[in-house]
Amino acid sequence: MSLALAGVVPPLYERNQEATIYIGNLDQKVTDDIVWELFIQCGPVVNVHIPKDKISGEHQGYGFVEFKSEEDADYAIKIMHMIKLYGKPIKVNKASQDKRTQEVGANLFIGNLDTEIDEKTLYETFSAFGHILSTKIMRNPETGVSKGYGFVSYDNFESSDGALTAMNGQFLGTKIIRVEYAFKKDAKGERHGSQAERLLSANRPLAQKALLGFVGYMPTELRIPLPPPPSIQIQPLQEGYKPFSQQIPIPPPPPPGIPK
Repeated sequence: MSLALAGVVPPLYERNQEATIYIGNLDQKVTDDIVWELFIQCGPVVNVHIPKDKISGEHQGYGFVEFKSEEDADYAIKIMHMIKLYGKPIKVNKASQDKRTQEVGANLFIGNLDTEIDEKTLYETFSAFGHILSTKIMRNPETGVSKGYGFVSYDNFESSDGALTAMNGQFLGTKIIRVEYAFKKDAKGERHGSQAERLLSANRPLAQKALLGFVGYMPTELRIPLPPPPSIQIQPLQEGYKPFSQQIPIPPPPPPGIPK
């Protein structure tokens, strides 16, 4: 008997990771049902899971959505990334991406931002230069108003260099923005974009490819079981069922000497 028929939900790493997206920066008002209704507009949804604290019952601000196809997952990322849900821009990325293995230091500081510029506008503007790992606008925690600066992180220095060259001193909204490499958190006065970071970045793809080559590899935080979707019931297989491949008659090979 299969796991599904026995009522056992397979763990996440046995599912189609390329069709599963990560959603972050979720407001506490967001529920599984709300996420389901939102993302089903992008394609058929197989599963939704928002991890919750066992004691308080509150979720931890992130979750996962599995679609039936990789194309629907990719479409959801393009459409839903940085849209506001209960006033907070949500982050939408592939669940198979582990930001820690992608982070190379290609992090830009964006200064003198118009207060009307939001995360989605920042993302749409700077994504023209390459794949973005994250965007963030610093805001007043009480009012939610932008402090006038933010950050954009790329997965390679070619993209960040291109964005810096093209956008520094350009208008975004009503203001001329300032673009430069951000300061490192753990090093006083040292900025990202150093030769050491660039050398590590150039060698990163080989090491990352080797890591992802292990069968069953999955970031630790993603190794969690997902509940079945609320509106889907698993039906038992009908008697006499055969796999699709066994339902199609396969013709015998031609006799020797006759072209195929």
